[in-house]
Amino acid sequence: MFRRLAVAPDRLDDLDRAEALIRAHFGLVPHDIVLVSEEPGTQPGLPARLTVLRFWKDDLRYRLKLFKPVAAVTRDDLPVAWLLPALIDDGDPDCC
Repeated sequence: MFRRLAVAPDRLDDLDRAEALIRAHFGLVPHDIVLVSEEPGTQPGLPARLTVLRFWKDDLRYRLKLFKPVAAVTRDDLPVAWLLPALIDDGDPDCC
């Protein structure tokens, strides 16, 4: 349904792995949308690369930003599942 734009081929496995981690951790079903991206850290004090995970579950949109490149993301970086309500994406552009 979606295709990745301008992604280096060596990053595809890492993006797929991060998507699988999110799906398993939060119990997402196959029709739930998960978007994984690696973005530059443009704010002072942030690392050079950030991983942004966006996903939809039960008609709610969630966002999680990890301060490391997607290649370094592990299950230990994900918050406990009961914190899911804190990840609701309200569209605030100033959020971390």
